[in-house]
Amino acid sequence: MCGIAGIYNIRNEKINNLEKKLDVMSHLVEHRGPDGEGTWMNDSKTIGLAHRRLSIIDLSESASQPMIGNDKNVITYNGEIYNYKEINNSLNKFWKFNSESDTECILASYSKYGINSVDYLRGMFAFALWDEKTNSLFCSRDRFGIKPFYYCLLGNSFYFASEAKALIPFLNEIRTNKTALAEYFTFQYSIGEKTLFSGIKQLLPGHCILINEDGIKTWRYWDVSYDIEWDHNEAYFQTKLEELVNDSVKYHLRSDVEVGSYVSGGIDSSLMLNLASKEKNKSIKGFHGRFTDYEGYDESKYAHSASDLANSQLHIIDITSEDFLKNINKIIYHLDFPVAGPGSFPQFMVSELASKYLKVVLGGQGGDEIFGGYARYVVAYLEQCLNAAIEGTYKNGNFIVTLESIVPNLDLLKEYKPLIKEFWRKGLFEPMDKRYFRLTDRSVDITDEIDWNEIDTDKVFKDFKLIFNNESNVGKEAYFDKMTHFDFKCLLPALLQVEDRMSMANGLESRVPLLDHKIVEFAASIPANIKFKDGKMKNLLKSVFNDSIPKDILSRRDKMGFPVPLKEWFNSSLKDFANDNFSNMSLKKRPYLNSNVILKNMGKEAKFSRKTWGLLSLELWYQEFHDQFHKYKKLLK
Repeated sequence: MCGIAGIYNIRNEKINNLEKKLDVMSHLVEHRGPDGEGTWMNDSKTIGLAHRRLSIIDLSESASQPMIGNDKNVITYNGEIYNYKEINNSLNKFWKFNSESDTECILASYSKYGINSVDYLRGMFAFALWDEKTNSLFCSRDRFGIKPFYYCLLGNSFYFASEAKALIPFLNEIRTNKTALAEYFTFQYSIGEKTLFSGIKQLLPGHCILINEDGIKTWRYWDVSYDIEWDHNEAYFQTKLEELVNDSVKYHLRSDVEVGSYVSGGIDSSLMLNLASKEKNKSIKGFHGRFTDYEGYDESKYAHSASDLANSQLHIIDITSEDFLKNINKIIYHLDFPVAGPGSFPQFMVSELASKYLKVVLGGQGGDEIFGGYARYVVAYLEQCLNAAIEGTYKNGNFIVTLESIVPNLDLLKEYKPLIKEFWRKGLFEPMDKRYFRLTDRSVDITDEIDWNEIDTDKVFKDFKLIFNNESNVGKEAYFDKMTHFDFKCLLPALLQVEDRMSMANGLESRVPLLDHKIVEFAASIPANIKFKDGKMKNLLKSVFNDSIPKDILSRRDKMGFPVPLKEWFNSSLKDFANDNFSNMSLKKRPYLNSNVILKNMGKEAKFSRKTWGLLSLELWYQEFHDQFHKYKKLLK
């Protein structure tokens, strides 16, 4: 796991002050790789690559980067290729390996297969590879966006880096992308390649980009398709899933340093901890964060249950409001973007704890999107079941869940009655895309705080529909697959961005075994009436691994997703902090925001809300990057 950066002049003209520019970019991602650094430039100074190393596989100097191959190609790479041993063995007659690293396997694969080499890689990655023969830069990002890749074209020079902040010094001005901001208010993240920084894009998951004198070409090399296998019974899918998940965990444990695990108290992380312990045949360290000041925020009893079952050594950190004040600005800096969900804060704290013991942890990210773990799926399905029962169409498409079968599971929605009330407040039985958009729209309570005349909400819904209704991937009537597909394509990369930044901020590598492309492709082939049987969230995953997950976790109905007592804090110890920042927002008159209204409304807020956090997070982002733009520009002097 590392930090990468580089610059390439597409007209093959000399880049002025190239060494200084690479040093600045390397400096801004140094936290990602505390074990080593390196830069490479060609003789004509038309291309330069930088690298910060976190040593995980092949700790020797022979694995240092940027790495030059036998054919003079050069790579800077971030991630882990878990099947590197198999690739190296298959190419050892074709390529003379000078290291035992997974980095060199990419160089060898590219030399053999060219741009199709990414099809052979199993893992998480973002890399830039300079092709000496063709004078071109080939870059790629893993299938799910586990590892980040940002870029911008300034004049004739292509800049890229693991984090957007490393590109900021080269911008002529810093402006907010209005469309991305509209998406932030709507979903709490942006969708597509745009970012909140105008001029800075992200390479989308499962995409490659080729840069040379002919210009810039981007294409998708992998996608998931929901080709449902109707010919198999539930037992077949159970057996196959167990085999694939265990195989993925085995590969994700490949490391020359110790591997531990996050333990949230939920199904997915508990499963990863248990399977990893079985595979290693020994106790591994687990890490958990808890809040004990207020009732309802301490999930450590479930973390203990998972650790006891896995015979794991559990390390726990008690997180306080003082920790929030001490770290929140640092967290926003590392995130690069505002994040409306406050879970990034405890994730940072637990990553900091884990980094004191080891360099690699496993996490359970991806399980909710792949196997249907969000309560809103049940909310949406309830409406569809009512409609299907009335119309007599419940067997249409890949959503064979009847009203009779879903009724016993409606107690899952006890805590979501306000969501259902709001969801049904404006109509019923509308088109699928419009209904699910309403469930994912977080802006319903943001009214006069935003200048909506300046925000193109119609475009947000239009872009949403293009993804949700992509019938080349998902069947027309497959409501469950449409919902999980959108979250997989849009929500998951946003969650992975937090996963990457909060771990890398502490020099820690986070691995996500459930996001193995073999598992994802298989899961997409499972009929919804098996994967989401009777409206039971994660039905198949829980039935397969019921012996590897504690019973109290399997049966719990109150998993909160790293809850933070911000409501209590902002009414007490953090009240002044919030007021000061909203006063600053009003003073600075942030674009597209009615700052005076926000300040006035915040004083009226009876309690802390997700809206409060979303706006506060945005203001802290403006302070870090917009207000201090001069600080980033100064690095080049």
